[in-house]
Amino acid sequence: MNVRCIQYQNFRSHRILTFEPGEGITLIHGPNGSGKTSILEGIHYCALTKSHVSATDGECLHFTSDYFVLNGSFFSENEVSTTVKIVYKKEKEKQVIVDNCEVKPFSRHIGRIPCVTFSPSEMVIVNGVPAERRRFIDTLISQTERKYLDDLLDYRRVLHQRNALLAQLFSGHNIHKDMLLLWTENIARLAASIVSARIQFLASFFDQFCALYQQLSVDEIPSVIYKCSLGNISNDTSPEALYARFLARYEETGKQEVLRGQTMTGPHRDDLLFLLHDKEIKKYASRGQLRTFLIALKLAQYRFYQETLGEKPLFLLDDIFSELDVTRTADIFGILETCGQTIITSAEKKGERKATIISMESLKHIKEK
Repeated sequence: MNVRCIQYQNFRSHRILTFEPGEGITLIHGPNGSGKTSILEGIHYCALTKSHVSATDGECLHFTSDYFVLNGSFFSENEVSTTVKIVYKKEKEKQVIVDNCEVKPFSRHIGRIPCVTFSPSEMVIVNGVPAERRRFIDTLISQTERKYLDDLLDYRRVLHQRNALLAQLFSGHNIHKDMLLLWTENIARLAASIVSARIQFLASFFDQFCALYQQLSVDEIPSVIYKCSLGNISNDTSPEALYARFLARYEETGKQEVLRGQTMTGPHRDDLLFLLHDKEIKKYASRGQLRTFLIALKLAQYRFYQETLGEKPLFLLDDIFSELDVTRTADIFGILETCGQTIITSAEKKGERKATIISMESLKHIKEK
């Protein structure tokens, strides 16, 4: 997948801007605060309908503006063109328009433009709370498996309903037991499907990750473990077996769940453990090791999409070379040269190899014309 052109209007610091990257590696360089990250952010909006830096739509408005518009033109390796228009106005619902047709719900657009990002804010994936790692694996799988995304959205809805029911039971409301049983069966089945998809994904993803990690001039042994709220599970545990275990666990913890007013077991409580030499990295790793681990995860995500979808995804890399030495930077450039369209931001001009180099100053001159 490639970006042919994207136009920004009232988006972040860009009142009006047109950006046309090269087909291989494009390096955007300029001082901090010049708007480099928001160029990637606009592309991410067109791909996944939202920001990649956890910003709200309103936070992406240009200063005193009350609306922003993004117009993106994309084409696949088979030369199939796709246009995406994102329109946001204050106090109105955001619009996502694909090939001149409005898309609702937005989840229907996910996967149409496969995209992988790296940004400093995503360091929370390797050193933050479990919710960040769950978001990482959910976003990753959702772009390749529509059923997983549907199950995930249904699970969140059922979880909300079941928690509300548990809270009502704690408050003394007279609710028929069959109603709780119905929601419990629904959440157990969805939980089993989601956890099964996650462990099957990790089984295939891990080999790619390890291979790429070794290419980054690293003499370390990484590992990734799925920490399930059910306890130990193996890669060959079937969805049916998981369903039975979830039902049994909900029966065991039923009284505690009513007292707490929340569902205590499920994929919303699971985590990924990242380790080096069998030690958890968020406790023992240096900043450089953490950054390298995340970069390897993102490179493996790219390879996974390429093999699964038969299409090279967009690669959006924000300030990826910060805190990396010359050797590691060269290793990453070498890998990126084998990828498809890759757009990198940097405070400094880098890349002596084949790359389209664009300065923010030159983009501003084009904008002024």
